[in-house]
Amino acid sequence: MRVIRYRRKNLISVGDAGDKVLLQRMRAQGNCAEYAPIGILLVLIAEIQNAPPVVLHIMGLMLVGGRIAHAIGFSRHPQIMKLRVLGMILTLMMITISSLGLVLHAIF
Repeated sequence: MRVIRYRRKNLISVGDAGDKVLLQRMRAQGNCAEYAPIGILLVLIAEIQNAPPVVLHIMGLMLVGGRIAHAIGFSRHPQIMKLRVLGMILTLMMITISSLGLVLHAIF
């Protein structure tokens, strides 16, 4: 919504028109679009493999919390690097731990 509102307010239809604020908002949106689907698929696979509900909730909380922390840290002026880093750590930990858990579950 932030990208759409900014585009409408500044009459920018396509691309970023050299607008650094719009570019930053586009990258925040793009970053979420790059990582969230992987995490959602991992939760889905874990659900299909009958993972305990508490594990699914932890995975979901790590993913959502990480993406929100990263988005807030990334979109502020100046950026809040601690939130960006926390967001990426949570997201990547969720992806890594979930992937390893699923592989180990499949093997054993």
